[in-house]
Amino acid sequence: MDSFQLQDFVAGWVGGAASVVVGHPLDTIKTRLQAGQGYGNTLNCVLTMYRNESVAGFFKGMSFPLASVSVSSSVVFGVFSNTQRLLSQLRYGDPTRTPALVDMALASMVAGFVSVGICTPIDLVKIRLQMQTQPYTEANVTLKPTVPGLPVYRGPIHCFWTVLQKEGIVGIYRGVVATLLRDIPGYCLYFIPYTFFCGWITPDGCISPNPSSIWLAGGVAGAISWGTATPMDVVKSRLQADGVYLNKYKGTLDCILQSYQNEGLKVFFRGITINAVRGFPMSSAMFLGYELSLKAMKRDQTEIKP
Repeated sequence: MDSFQLQDFVAGWVGGAASVVVGHPLDTIKTRLQAGQGYGNTLNCVLTMYRNESVAGFFKGMSFPLASVSVSSSVVFGVFSNTQRLLSQLRYGDPTRTPALVDMALASMVAGFVSVGICTPIDLVKIRLQMQTQPYTEANVTLKPTVPGLPVYRGPIHCFWTVLQKEGIVGIYRGVVATLLRDIPGYCLYFIPYTFFCGWITPDGCISPNPSSIWLAGGVAGAISWGTATPMDVVKSRLQADGVYLNKYKGTLDCILQSYQNEGLKVFFRGITINAVRGFPMSSAMFLGYELSLKAMKRDQTEIKP
């Protein structure tokens, strides 16, 4: 693999870090709405969190995503870009040729499939850390942490090893089916709209999109992708939050059925507003970080060549 191909992984890492810094507070609110109990709406969730946990509550568990999401974004963007080049090479004999829609869709699906192996444990730990201060009420019984006054997990590493010791690899990959059903179509609705809108709003004659075009196209793509992914995101969040105090769901289908029976169809759209709103700035930051760092690396590479 030459340096040109590696640049996509490095740029993806930069974009991932930028998106976490921008989007983590909204991600925490989204997780509480989807997997928690007692919140009537988004505003009520925000006020309750602030009243009970202050500003720090919105950044709970951020250190782990900051390190890990950067890696997963690196893999997603690297796999997506290199798969596109490979398909163009195989189909047209030119890896630099603009990919067709079917090539972008296939590359997006490959990136989504590969990312699940990394993202599932990351999301599990993040959600467990976000949810462990949320009381779990079942049959009017409030379940509390093992040690009164202390959280269940002391941090991301402790959370990971605790789940691994108690539940094994299956526990670490709890929610993997729901993640697959979310991410494979989700990345198609992420990269394809971005490419379309970026090309549409970039002025004619420009070799590459300007930062404002990247920001807007990335935000629109993120809102579309996260908005449509909400039903499976709800299921994934519930499955992964399950187990902090007790195990309620036997699997993806059981989670879907129980959620529907207890709360109706509307439960699968819980958090859709915060998902779409959060998707815009996160994806704007993601694509800006990716495109600008990629452009900088290519410029530096050109300048050092004799």
